Amino acid sequence: MTTPDKTRPGPWRRQTELVRGGTARSAFGETSEAIFMTSGYVYDTAEQAEAAFKGDIERFVYSRYANPTVSMFEERLRLLEGAEACRATASGMAAVFAALICQLKAGDRVVAARALFGSCHYIIAEILPRFGIETVLIDGTDLEAWRQALAPGAACVFLETPSNPTLEIIDLAAVAELARRAGASLIVDNVFATPLLQRPMAFGADVVVYSATKHIDGQGRCLGGAILGSQDFVEERLVPIMRHTGPAISPFNAWILLKGLETLEPRVARHCANAKAVAAFLEDRPGVRRTLYPGLASHPQAELARRQMDDSGTLVAFELEGGKGRAFRFLNALKLVDISNNLGDSKSLITHPAMSIGLEDVEDIKDDVAQALSA
Repeated sequence: MTTPDKTRPGPWRRQTELVRGGTARSAFGETSEAIFMTSGYVYDTAEQAEAAFKGDIERFVYSRYANPTVSMFEERLRLLEGAEACRATASGMAAVFAALICQLKAGDRVVAARALFGSCHYIIAEILPRFGIETVLIDGTDLEAWRQALAPGAACVFLETPSNPTLEIIDLAAVAELARRAGASLIVDNVFATPLLQRPMAFGADVVVYSATKHIDGQGRCLGGAILGSQDFVEERLVPIMRHTGPAISPFNAWILLKGLETLEPRVARHCANAKAVAAFLEDRPGVRRTLYPGLASHPQAELARRQMDDSGTLVAFELEGGKGRAFRFLNALKLVDISNNLGDSKSLITHPAMSIGLEDVEDIKDDVAQALSA
């Protein structure tokens, strides 16, 4: 069995963990982490196999349960997040659904912020009620709305901050305290902030989920997700659901994401610097009705963003005068920035209604935006 190096010095600083955390070399002593493309594993004896199946010995049994490459990715992300445990999934939405359904049963109640990614909203508003789970959607920026919604109690609270796509900022510490009083588990989708800019568990969140497809890969290559929480939550609630429903990530995708973590810090820093420059540029442009970016003083929760996040993020949302028709004309006039439905990519991407700022020279990005606005 391939296991992480237990003799390493530590704790390492963040960038070192991003490059080396969780590395588990095989007997071949490879420099780059290995890809273990295998569905199953062999045993020396029938007795060893029986002990493995019963859980009496710790070893890899089946890659739907665990895999050496996947385990390296999980451990590296766990170290970055500062969580007790992590499990990777085939996509970000698989992570969201598994994190919720492993804690819920018929008759339970879920309170969620209304500003959600479309598929997250569909899970909360459409899928969970089919199983007899009550769901309540509220304005996530309104603490009084949280107090009222959580007064009857709840099993889970779910939110995104910054939200998709309007970049609302929710007070994590305040909502975590209200969730705790209500007996609810707080699940935070932290994909827009990344684990580098915001650490929800430090504010009281119980579970953090990611679409690793976004910044962690950051180059538009593969899908993946992750769920982080306490050891008890992962082993007792999450693992049984994952083992028996099968949202397992491919070892190859896990390897890509593992390598993506190595460059996450310099990439996110550049994304943020470019996003700040583009947001400031847009705020003063004729024809732009409003620009939404947590780093702008004009953002409704700018002060909260400064307290809660280490930087302002990689996405900019903005509203053009002239409505959807002008917005589409603007999109169609762009020459450098691509119309796409991803974010956190090395390439600047845009969709109606938000823009993910990439790693190109920021002056080229601004030039492209300016000519498209003029067009």
